[in-house]
This record gives sequence, structure tokens and C-alpha cells, in this order.
Amino acid sequence: MLSAFVTGARLAILSIARSTLRASLTILGILIGVAAVVTVTALGAGARDQVSSQIENMGSNVILVAPQSAAASGAKGALGAGVRLTEDDGRAIVREAVSVTAVAPALRSRAQIVAGEKNWSAQVIGSTRSFFPVRSWHVARGAEWDEHDEATKAKVCILGTTVATRLFDTEDPVGRSVRIGRHAFRVVGVLESKGEAPFGGDQDNMVLMPIGSMRGRVMRTAPGFAGVLLVSATSAETTDRAVAQVDSILRQRHRIEEGREPDFWIRTQQEFQQMQTAIYSLLTVLLVMIAGVSLVVGGIGVMNIMLVSVTERTREIGIRMAIGARAGDIMTQFLVEAVVLALIGGLSGALAGIGIIGFLGETLGWPMKLDPVALTVAILTSAMTGIAFGFFPARRAATLDPIVALRHE
Repeated sequence: MLSAFVTGARLAILSIARSTLRASLTILGILIGVAAVVTVTALGAGARDQVSSQIENMGSNVILVAPQSAAASGAKGALGAGVRLTEDDGRAIVREAVSVTAVAPALRSRAQIVAGEKNWSAQVIGSTRSFFPVRSWHVARGAEWDEHDEATKAKVCILGTTVATRLFDTEDPVGRSVRIGRHAFRVVGVLESKGEAPFGGDQDNMVLMPIGSMRGRVMRTAPGFAGVLLVSATSAETTDRAVAQVDSILRQRHRIEEGREPDFWIRTQQEFQQMQTAIYSLLTVLLVMIAGVSLVVGGIGVMNIMLVSVTERTREIGIRMAIGARAGDIMTQFLVEAVVLALIGGLSGALAGIGIIGFLGETLGWPMKLDPVALTVAILTSAMTGIAFGFFPARRAATLDPIVALRHE
């Protein structure tokens, strides 16, 4: 059996070597399919890792609490609860929730930031000093505002790196002034860069200031109003307990009974990550299925070429049978030839995929991560494609009548 396989492999390789152009065209479909599978899975793995990193950059075990609309809640009209969050809610959470370390109320708006003759549109966020530990955000230049600035609603702000670059180029903006609306704010610091947000958008295109300054000069709201509450759990393991405690405290403060839909919603980093992972996994599966079509097309190409090869070599098959070759020997020869063609296509596709990954990663800056498991599976799939689509031509060759085959011209 082993000698028949070795002989079949030798004859298959010789046959491929005699028709290199035809063999190259045969393996092209498999090459494209495997390269596509390797590239798509690398792109999906890289994107998942990047999203995980971006979500971690959101802060330390962050829990987002935001108001629910009155129409969605149903609790407001029934119980008279306000459809908003307040700074007092945040203080109550810090005071009563043992699994929470800090809470940062935040107001968000968009405004035109002006410095001299330059201006730039950016997100303006008003919050407290708790914003920095909750979001794990540090000041790269300058310093945070102090408690006195917060208490007196001082006109101070901290710029994100994008805003600082757009308005001041390479100059140090610390100590300079920027105008937001009719008010001038003194720049006390520049935040470290965090890059793109998990759901898109530039996190560095922002201006941060005390929430009192924001409420009094940029975004007029009721006293104590907070658009959202950013809550930091004591650890990743206590996040679920922190969510339960926050939910209980806010229900009590907003007078919403258990079982009724609250006038707020709570999301955690884990939920964001699971959502993103599910989306990227689904996209990866769909793209791999599309790429798998190329493997099927390549397999059909292998089968067609093998059928042509059987027709062309009918006399050769008859001679081999006449001198003692069995049907199994003939079938092994053509099956091995199909597998060798498919494996050459698979290996070539894997190398092409690795090259594409390197090219896209270097030139376009796309997040790419080569998955060894996907690479191995793609190559093994190409071999299985050769077996599946080479079986019919091999069986046809093995069942030829030797006398008819010898008479074939």
C-alpha cells in the first residue's frame, strides 16, 4: 500500500511538472480562497484586539448610567420620577454602594473652540475631578484643575491632544486662553492621547472643564443636573455587584418599584466588549464563508482539470493496467495528484495571505493579527478540497476498461 502511494505521488508530481501552466491555473482558485480566509481572519482578530484595548482605555471597570426616555420608561408618568440623573445621585452611589470607588457626573455638548485666528469644533465635557480616575485619563502636560477651581466654577479647561494640535500646533497651550462661546477659558493642561473610541470618533477631540463651569457658561441646565454618571467599580470581579447596587440605589431615590422599568439604563465595559466581539465574529464568519466560495470554485477547477487529465492519459492508464497496475493504484495516483495540486494552492495562498497581512498592516495601518489556527485550518481545508473534488476523476480513471483504454487515441 505504501509503495503504491509513493509511486502514485511520484507520478502525480511528474505529471504536474510536465504541465506547469495548467497546474498554475488550476491552483489559482484555491490560492485566492486560502489567501482570503487567512487575511479575513487576521483582520477580524486584529480588530477584536483593538476594540478590547479601546474599551480598556475607557477607564477602570467603568459602568455607564444614563437616563431613559420617558416614552421608553413608562415609570415617569406612573410614579412621578424625574427622567434625569443628578450629581446628588452620584454622591449617594459613592456613599452607599460598597462595590463602587468613584462616580463622575458628566455633561456633554459640542462647541466651536477659538484660539487667536484659529477655531476647531470639538466635544466639550463638564465633570468633576473624579473623571480622571474613573476614565483612567492622565494629564500629559500641565495639571488637573484643583478643588478650589471646581468650587468656584473657575473658567479653566484641559484640552485633548487633537484640539491642542489644531489650535496651537507645536506650541505649549498651557497657560494660554481659548474662547468657547462668549467666555474665555484658561488652559491648565493637555490630556494624554487615547485615540479612537470603541464605537468610532476621536477621543482626543475634546475639551474638559469643571461641571459647574460647563453648566454656567457653555450648557445651561438645571442645578445639579448630570447628563450621565460614570461609575467605577472596585474591580472587574465586583462589576456585577456594583451594577446591582447602583440599580437599587437609583430605584430607591427615583421611587421606582422592583419589576417596573426604571428611568435610567446601565451598561458595563463587559457588555460593550461582548457586543463588539459578537459583531466582529459575525462579520468574520460571513467573510470567511464568502472566501470559502473561492475554495469551492478552486475545487471545481481541480476536478475539471483532473477529468481532462484522465481523458488525455487514457492510453497511459490502459498500459499501466496491462502491466499489472490495480484499480486502487490508478485511483491513488490521480487522487494524490489532486491533493498535491490543492496543497500547493493552499500553501501558496497561505504565503500570499501572510504577505497581504504585512502589506495592509504597514501601508494602511489596519489592525491585523495572524491566527495560526486559521492558517492551519485553511491549509487542511485545501487538502480536503483536493480529496473531495479529486475523488470523482480518480474513480473514473480507476474504473476504465483496460482494453478500451489501450485502443484510445
